[in-house]
Amino acid sequence: MKALIIYTSQTGFTKRYAEWIGKRLQADILDVRDAKKKKKDYYDSYDAIIYGGWVMAGKVSQSKWFLGKAPAWNGKKLAVYVVGASPVEGPDVEECMKNLLNDEQRGYIRAFYCQGGLDYDKMNKPSKMAMKMLISILNKKKDPTEKDKAMVEMISHSYDISDEKYIEPIVEYVTD
Repeated sequence: MKALIIYTSQTGFTKRYAEWIGKRLQADILDVRDAKKKKKDYYDSYDAIIYGGWVMAGKVSQSKWFLGKAPAWNGKKLAVYVVGASPVEGPDVEECMKNLLNDEQRGYIRAFYCQGGLDYDKMNKPSKMAMKMLISILNKKKDPTEKDKAMVEMISHSYDISDEKYIEPIVEYVTD
């Protein structure tokens, strides 16, 4: 089985997952910028194509590119993994994953969530500003909930909650 992992990463968490999955599957790995430059027939030799993108505000980076290409890859095992700063059990994760694929896409693409973290030192300025705005909005709430307070505490600094165990369902799906 020949697999390809295509990813986009802003701060390194999604790339780390691509490397972990790539090592387990002995797969080729491409940054999405390089993948976009490949000719259509480049993908023909792969049995499985996995896309990894990071999530912010419920949107998965560059996922439209992958989802737009996916119908042409009919017959291949297709998967998308989403890396976010929220723990797996977070309600925002469930909502993001529900909105990622439509009913038709769910028929031929599997989606997975991998918790990552935040790295403010590697984050671009617009993303840093968005996070600071979110913190400010949450701090200005008149009656913040416990969830609001916990979120402010969590996103006020860099952290890493990534774990190689989150690749297991992806590897199992692709090799099954």
